[in-house]
Amino acid sequence: MKKILITLLFAAIAPTVSAGNKNYLRYVDPYIGAGGHGHVFVGVCVPFGTVQIGPQNIFKGWDWCSGYHYSDNVLIGFSHTHLSGTGCTDLGDIQVMPFTGDVRTRRGEQDDISNSCSARYRHENEQVSPYFYSLTLDNGIHAELTASRRVAFHKYTFPVGEKARLLINLREGNGFPSVASSLRLVDDYTVVGHRIVKGWAPEHRIYFALKSDRPIAELLVFNDDEPAGRGELEGEGVKGVVCFEEGVDKLALKVAVSSVSTDNALENLRREIPHWNFDKVMTTARDAWEKELERVDITTSDERAKRIFYTAMYHTMIAPTTYCDVNGEFRGHDNKIRKADWTNYSTFSCWDTYRALHPWFTIIQSDRVGDMVNSMLSICDQQGKLPIWPLIGGETNQMPGYGSIPIVSDAVVKGIRGIDTQRALQCAVKTATFREQAGIGFVLDREYIPADKEFEATSKAMEYAVADWGIAAMAHKLGHEETERTFARRARYWKHYFDGDINFIRPKFDDGSWLTPYDPFQSVHGGTGYFAEGTGWQYTFFVPQDPYGLIEAMGGDEPFRAKIDSLFHVSGDMGPHASADISGLIGQYAHGNEPSHHIIYLYNYAGQQWKTAELVRYVQRHFYTDRTDGIIGNEDCGQMSAWHILSALGFYQVNPSCGVYSFGSPLFDKVVLNMPGGRKFTILTENNSSENGYIQSVELNGKPYANSYITYNDIVRGGTLKFVMGPHPNYDFGSAPEHRPYNEIR
Repeated sequence: MKKILITLLFAAIAPTVSAGNKNYLRYVDPYIGAGGHGHVFVGVCVPFGTVQIGPQNIFKGWDWCSGYHYSDNVLIGFSHTHLSGTGCTDLGDIQVMPFTGDVRTRRGEQDDISNSCSARYRHENEQVSPYFYSLTLDNGIHAELTASRRVAFHKYTFPVGEKARLLINLREGNGFPSVASSLRLVDDYTVVGHRIVKGWAPEHRIYFALKSDRPIAELLVFNDDEPAGRGELEGEGVKGVVCFEEGVDKLALKVAVSSVSTDNALENLRREIPHWNFDKVMTTARDAWEKELERVDITTSDERAKRIFYTAMYHTMIAPTTYCDVNGEFRGHDNKIRKADWTNYSTFSCWDTYRALHPWFTIIQSDRVGDMVNSMLSICDQQGKLPIWPLIGGETNQMPGYGSIPIVSDAVVKGIRGIDTQRALQCAVKTATFREQAGIGFVLDREYIPADKEFEATSKAMEYAVADWGIAAMAHKLGHEETERTFARRARYWKHYFDGDINFIRPKFDDGSWLTPYDPFQSVHGGTGYFAEGTGWQYTFFVPQDPYGLIEAMGGDEPFRAKIDSLFHVSGDMGPHASADISGLIGQYAHGNEPSHHIIYLYNYAGQQWKTAELVRYVQRHFYTDRTDGIIGNEDCGQMSAWHILSALGFYQVNPSCGVYSFGSPLFDKVVLNMPGGRKFTILTENNSSENGYIQSVELNGKPYANSYITYNDIVRGGTLKFVMGPHPNYDFGSAPEHRPYNEIR
């Protein structure tokens, strides 16, 4: 009965969809990826918002990286910042937990929440969407949440006759407790405070302002669980209990956050939500999501495919997050307050997202890409290099390489507006010659990173080579010939690790010898192995910047085809310390982790486009579903979803800085890309079905098109791409060298 009542309530408050509105949000299911190892955020935000307000479970390890896992049933609060899909944990800031009865602050444990503020819940009493979240706890408290960019709006209904209370928990985060915090009652309706954490990010500071629509009787403050008076407190792990007068059974809260100060948080609150109209905020959030989702209109009779696709689109817009206040101020990596006249972003999972998410953004979010790149250039000013994995004011330095360089170079090469291109090139060169960066000294002095001098040396070097190609491409576009020559040469340093006797990428030691014995199936996770979250099999094909160089090194098309065929068929023991990220296996191809993501499309470079089509369809069918475990690996801030989106359209950018999208196998009968500036690109698929997965022929703007790729410029100028599909391969399509994807700098 409760589920029926909640469903009716949601239907009553949800905005009416006007005639002609396609209501893309009905296809978004935030539960997809909330189970298994997807690690996605469940809760409310607006596209690319600062605030992600949602339920917080007790942190119990890797599968709680987002703070919530579908398998759980204990709520410890609603926190205002979350990661989505990452393989590391942090945030979970400013937890607010409604409760009734005696004053208490204990969190409790999973198997014993007695005498705590925590509560159990059931999914049948939970309503999830990108713009509205509600939950009736087992204790009868009903919560509703929505949000603007920097402000969360809470509504609580308490059982009649119970004393309404709120726990503000600044000690508890997602995996990391605070190292400093404060609470202060400003007036009868306002509480402010801050939280400082040294977690995955070296340090992040978050300030907040909470406004209540009911008078606050008192604020009781605690050092963790020890009473410490009322009204105000500073300490390592401050908690507060907000008490109200008798008879309060309905309560509304607005909570704004800032990286700068409580004053800025108050200003964010005043500017973004100056009223108490929950439905108005919810409608605005809903409209913001619809506006973004309608950038892609798909036609298919497969309702399940629509759910998977539009949920994937939603997942690509949770991060990056806006990281500046309404006045443009933000706290930099150097802890200095800066001000921008553009939107500053953070939470860039660069190692993951340079591969598909950002190439997707250059098509569909090109109006935001300039600000994303400017955010990275600003970080270079703050810390002396472009970011590796920046998280709200701090550099995690997570993962090998300098993954922001392909993002920057791709935007420059494609001519994205609003970027100081000369500054971008300077920052990239500065980063690539930054000797304090892991292994760069070896690259500069010896051209390779010895595997006995640097852990994950081979992966780091291979990643650097990918990004160095991007620097060469930028330099070519901007007319810097010497820089182009230097980095084009560095982009080929991957050859130092290629053992032509066995046709494998192979770790090399300081004395120039190969790792011996060498088992390309072995994977060692945790910073002590030769490869990052991968094996020698996977990294042998990790040359997206130079596919033709790899084909040549293996002896030409036929040996390369045989080698890549074997990747998808071999099996072996990856060892007892293999990375949990190596999932979604087809042989040794691992779709659950990013180093494999381009490999399926390498067949196009060897003239066998039909094999790419075959494998793309297999991955889409088996590794993307509409279940809670429907994402085969970590979502990684949108990368897993971006692979699905691009591949569902029929193409994928292999070289991350080239602007060439290789054909795969489109899923839908018709797709219209509604791009910034009013341009439209239409993709038609004739004879499309689950059986007809092979491209027979292609037309571009009504003319026969023999190439197995399409360029960025052909997409963004607008037009129509038509695929004709069939049940059997057309072995000739894309087989001729002149029709294969190009990879030179143009």
